[in-house]
Amino acid sequence: MRLANKTALITGGTSGIGLATAKLFISEGARVAVTGRDEAAFKAVRAELGDTALILKGDVRSIDDMRAIAAETKSKLGGLDILFANAGWAFPSAINDIDDKLYDDIMDINVKGTVLTLQAVLPQLREGASVILNTSFVAQTGKHGISLTAAAKAALRSLARSWSFEFLDRKIRVNAIAPGGMDTPLISRWGMPDEDVRNFKSEFAKSIPVGHMGKAEDIAYAALYLASDESSYVVGTELVVDGGASQL
Repeated sequence: MRLANKTALITGGTSGIGLATAKLFISEGARVAVTGRDEAAFKAVRAELGDTALILKGDVRSIDDMRAIAAETKSKLGGLDILFANAGWAFPSAINDIDDKLYDDIMDINVKGTVLTLQAVLPQLREGASVILNTSFVAQTGKHGISLTAAAKAALRSLARSWSFEFLDRKIRVNAIAPGGMDTPLISRWGMPDEDVRNFKSEFAKSIPVGHMGKAEDIAYAALYLASDESSYVVGTELVVDGGASQL
C-alpha cells in the first residue's frame, strides 16, 4: 500500500474532497485524522471512514482549535507524515458585492486557516513530511465574479513556494493541488434552489474542455501522489486538476 505506516491530517475532511481523500488514504494504509465544523455530520463520516479514523471538531480560523487538534492528533497518532490543508471556502461575487463578512470568510478560511493549521502542526511533522495545500484553477484564469476567491487561492500558491524553501532543512515538501470545477457539496452551500444548482453545474460543464465537472475522487488521487514517496522529487509545485479549463 502506498501510504503504509504513514499518518495524515486532513482539514475540512468531513465532506467533498477532504472526505474522498481520507477514504483513499485509509485504503492505502494510512492512519488518518480529519477535521470539520459540523458535528452533526460526524456520525455519517464515521460510518464511511471506519473506527480507526480520528474525527475532530475545529475551525481552522482558530489557533486554539488547531492547537487542540494538533495535540489530539499527536496523542492518538504520534507524528505526522502528511498534512492536507484542504479546508476552504469559495463564493462567486462581483467587486461591488464584497462586504466585510464575505471578505473575512474567504480570506480567513482559505489563507489564515492554512497558516494557523501549519503553525499548529509544524512540531508534529516528521522529517520528510508532505504538506499539500488546496488552491484552485481560478487563480490562473480571469473570470468574472470570482476575484476574491482567486486572490485567496493565489496566496496559497505563493505559500507553497515559500514554505518549501523555508523547510528544506527538515526535508518537508510543500506542494499544491489546483482543482477545477468540481461537483462537490460546496456549490449546494451557496444557498441557491436545487434547480439553479443543477443549471449552474450543467452550464459550467460546457465550459470545461473534457465536457464534465470533476469528482472529489479526482483530487483525492492527486493528493495520494503528492502524499506518497512517489513524489519525493516534487517540491513547491502546483498540480492542476481541472479538465483542461485553465490550459486549453
